[in-house]
Amino acid sequence: MTPEQQHVYEELLNKEKSLSNSWIDYWVQYSNAQTWEFWANLAMFVIPLVILWFVLDRKKALQIGFYGFSVHVMATYIHLYGERNNIWGFPYKIIPYLPTSITMDASFNPVVLMLLYQWTLNHKKNYYLFGALMCAIFAFVFKPLLSTVDLFHLYGRMNYFYLFLLYFLVTILAKLITDLFLHFQRNSRNA
Repeated sequence: MTPEQQHVYEELLNKEKSLSNSWIDYWVQYSNAQTWEFWANLAMFVIPLVILWFVLDRKKALQIGFYGFSVHVMATYIHLYGERNNIWGFPYKIIPYLPTSITMDASFNPVVLMLLYQWTLNHKKNYYLFGALMCAIFAFVFKPLLSTVDLFHLYGRMNYFYLFLLYFLVTILAKLITDLFLHFQRNSRNA
């Protein structure tokens, strides 16, 4: 690393640390455990996990869990990109140290989609049709509701239709990735 590159790199690290401290200060002032928004986010984080604990088809737990983890990872990257580029934002968080909405990325969206995936598997329903329907509910009902109560904001040219497309892309990719790994698993038994 050249001295100039080292200097620029250290400046970026310092800016990032300063921004992180600002987010923590913001959380302490506006998003702490004394606000209803904190408790709403915590409920949207905990309740889906509790429901999943009781209704998960344990015989397919690894498959459904892998699918859910795929949703989680993609949603996290997409949300990070969206927040870093001022496309959308979550003004209230349960944990100020994380750069995006852990509520949506690690619990609510993955669990809802895992239960949908499980339902389509167990009832032999068209995953893509019901996935599109769920994505429409997320994008055109749930996110506008979150916006109405100030838990989510869209900025710039982003709109709910684009959110729908992103949600649907995640559902398609998560299913394709899961199917690919199931294919690998089945073929390894035959080898």
